[in-house]
Amino acid sequence: NTRVYLLDGHGGPVPFGAVGELCIGGAGVARGYLNRPELTAERFIASPFVDGDRLYRTGDLARYLPDGNLEFLGRNDEQVKIRGFRIEPGEIAARLCEHAWLREAVVVARQDRAGDKHLVAYVVCAPEAGSDDDDGGGLAGALRAHLGARLPDYMVPSAFVRLAALPLTPNGKLDRKALPAPADDAYARRSYEAPRGAVETALAQIWAELLGVERVGRHDHFFELGGHSLLAVQL
Repeated sequence: NTRVYLLDGHGGPVPFGAVGELCIGGAGVARGYLNRPELTAERFIASPFVDGDRLYRTGDLARYLPDGNLEFLGRNDEQVKIRGFRIEPGEIAARLCEHAWLREAVVVARQDRAGDKHLVAYVVCAPEAGSDDDDGGGLAGALRAHLGARLPDYMVPSAFVRLAALPLTPNGKLDRKALPAPADDAYARRSYEAPRGAVETALAQIWAELLGVERVGRHDHFFELGGHSLLAVQL
């Protein structure tokens, strides 16, 4: 007597494997919120699939796995918009946790010193995965490559911060205010070699100032250090 649907922003079913809002229909759906008609109208909608049925829009984001189970990916009120793209941080975290090195991950949008938003991933490594001896930049490079093979570029975080454990509130929820700002080793870096000559030195200084990092080597990659096309036009 319960029906579950994954719907897009227009109320239509999403393709198998795509992310959609979890909506519930059937005999267990309530009439609405007590004395809150506006919220009731927003969350309780007529079902386009069963005559006379109503759906409850949970606000949860999920997708179907190949085995038919639903994978919870976060809340749609956690969506962020960066450089014109709507992004589900929970989807990125779920892809990160597919990496053998990781036990937990969370992705948030942070503002840099210039006020621009960028994605930062906070990860907890599995101790048996053998990544304890890896430097932060090497870990960031590996995770960036992992996501780059599975997600579009705009969904790949610019920084990957390694934590011993995710900070939690007394209620057991993620304490977002306690998440630290990324340090230099949170970015994917190549083996450092100092810039050569006046031109490389000047460019490295401009990159460091623009990207908010301490130093830039001659083999570092602008986009791997958190750069993007809108920053590139400021060079």
